[in-house]
Amino acid sequence: MVYADILRPTVRRSAWLYDAALVLAGSLLIALSAQVAILLPFSPVPVTGQTLAVLLVGALLGSRRGSLAVLTYVLQGLAGLPVFAGGAFGLARLLGPTGGYLVGFVAAAFLVGLLAERGWDRRVSTTAAAMTLGNLVIYATGALWLAAFVGGLDQALAMGVAPFIPGDLLKIGAAALLLPAGWKLLGRSGHRSR
Repeated sequence: MVYADILRPTVRRSAWLYDAALVLAGSLLIALSAQVAILLPFSPVPVTGQTLAVLLVGALLGSRRGSLAVLTYVLQGLAGLPVFAGGAFGLARLLGPTGGYLVGFVAAAFLVGLLAERGWDRRVSTTAAAMTLGNLVIYATGALWLAAFVGGLDQALAMGVAPFIPGDLLKIGAAALLLPAGWKLLGRSGHRSR
């Protein structure tokens, strides 16, 4: 069980509409977080709130809805909506230096959602581990993709990973405190039994 399952209707049609609304809401949260962008003079990768939003969407919605929300976000950008960092959009953004991060967002949301479905979002330590693993997926896909644009993996790590680690550690810490606290408030801090 993830947060989104708490209020999910049992009627099939209502459940489908509920899931669709959550996917759309998750994509909009990611789009809004992308608009808070700080451009770094030494990197083509901006500092945004996207990674936190992507990982939270995965944890809150679960693996399928979370990854669908991120995929919906990417498709919105490809369709011409200004949802990418700084209001950017289009295929050029996906195929450009930061495209690997967008691809990694989908996989990271799926992984974090899968771990949340298994109860990893119920304790601080496991939430931090899930968020760290999600970040590593984003870093790996982003850096490997970026390497083709900046002259190799060493440059990509220096420009597209290292500057973001301190901020991502703060985001992981915030999520690691908030998600388990929410379960405790709901009186559901134990792991789900199947």
